[in-house]
Amino acid sequence: MPGIRAGQEARITYFQSLSAAGFAATAISYGPGRMGFGLFVPAFAATFQLNDITIGLISSLGFGGFFLSLLAAQVLLGRKGPEVPVLAGLASATLGMGLVAAATALPVLAAGVFFASASAGFAWTPFNDAVHRKIRDADRPTALSEISTGTSVGIALAGASALAMVYAGVSWRVLWAMFALAGAGALVANRAALRQVEKSDEAPHPGSWRALCDGAMAPMLAAGFALGTSSAIYISFAGRHFAQAGGVAGLPAAATPGAVFLCFGIAGLAGLLTGRFRSMLGLAPLLRLAMLAGAGSLALAALLPGSWAGLAGSAALQGVHVMVTSAILAFWSERLFPSLPTLSFTAALLATAAGNILGPAVAGAVSDALGMTVMFLGAAVIPGALGLALRGRYVREHPVRPG
Repeated sequence: MPGIRAGQEARITYFQSLSAAGFAATAISYGPGRMGFGLFVPAFAATFQLNDITIGLISSLGFGGFFLSLLAAQVLLGRKGPEVPVLAGLASATLGMGLVAAATALPVLAAGVFFASASAGFAWTPFNDAVHRKIRDADRPTALSEISTGTSVGIALAGASALAMVYAGVSWRVLWAMFALAGAGALVANRAALRQVEKSDEAPHPGSWRALCDGAMAPMLAAGFALGTSSAIYISFAGRHFAQAGGVAGLPAAATPGAVFLCFGIAGLAGLLTGRFRSMLGLAPLLRLAMLAGAGSLALAALLPGSWAGLAGSAALQGVHVMVTSAILAFWSERLFPSLPTLSFTAALLATAAGNILGPAVAGAVSDALGMTVMFLGAAVIPGALGLALRGRYVREHPVRPG
């Protein structure tokens, strides 16, 4: 039938265009935007004379921008549809990266990190709404996994650029200027893809937030907080930690952070298979494995920082932890609250952002007092304990409120 065929073609078009647009948005905002400070910490520390406490505070400031932008994105989504918050996020990324590239004083660097990291809060959650309304149910986990895994490509490319900085003698300022240009390009592409997605009917009123007050949310919020705390600590300190340990055989110490984030991003492509893993294993076992991967990553960073096995294994496990857990939160929230897909996902990411803010600030103080090894081992306890505690009866998947 012509009408049915046209509808199927429209769904395929939306699947392709929204997946590609979301992939580009997350690649920029969650790649160099959210991860870039930690990747370039050794260069920033040398230029601006940063210690562990200052690094932790700037990182937490950036993640504070992420927290605030999550709330702003929800308001903009209800009033303007997904296009406006996504474009605001990519504009924030472009501005923040440009400020970092031009920074000659610490306050300007901190402001750039704030705006660059804030882009991630604006640019991801609106895609949950667009995907929920424009893509059929069977394809949503795949689309959401593809969108979230844009982060992996962004991180891997940022890591490769950091390696180029060392081997080709490229200034970190030039690289951040290139990141800003990439943000502007993603902004133009997303404007074209999201123009036809209408305004959401999911308004963020108090009744909507109250609808999320269900026991089924508790495991999701705990997973989000554990992800946020452990990943922010890793992002902020791992590259510098491996470099300070002397690097690994055959790799200059200055190139170590780039190698860490390159391995992180490549391994994170496992997030593309999250939907398939869930079908094979079930949600609770998959989430448990993702949390234990995060714990193993931090433990390897603490215990084997001077070997390729420690660096590659730690970075790869962190990539799997971050990307698989992120994809889980995206489709788990949509499954639990099909009538509030974006608000429920925002709630999960607010828990992540709370961990993002708390983790680096505390870790910087612990590292300054007790050393990096103790700090990383302590951080490993957070996802490790949750992974061991998770049981199937706590991880509910069927809808809390019918959509």
